[in-house]
Amino acid sequence: MAAKVRPLGDKILLKRVEAESKTKSGIVLPEAAKEKPKRGTVLAVGDGKLLDSGERAKFQVKKGDEIIFASYAGTEIKVDNEELLILSEDEVLAVIE
Repeated sequence: MAAKVRPLGDKILLKRVEAESKTKSGIVLPEAAKEKPKRGTVLAVGDGKLLDSGERAKFQVKKGDEIIFASYAGTEIKVDNEELLILSEDEVLAVIE
């Protein structure tokens, strides 16, 4: 999958984690009521942001990291019927360890 889409610059390609289908109290949620998760797994990263010096900045995330990102971050794309998200490294809020 990631071989078909290569992010550029400081962009990150990720797949969202699945939305919860039940609440903690056991209530089953219909598809329309599910909130899109703000967590995902990094599939690929670009080359890094181009600095004024001409060098590339290193990423703080790497392929395989699970991250938390802002609610309206990124651009959703569909590749082979799979929904992916491309976002800037600035939109990443945290790495889950």
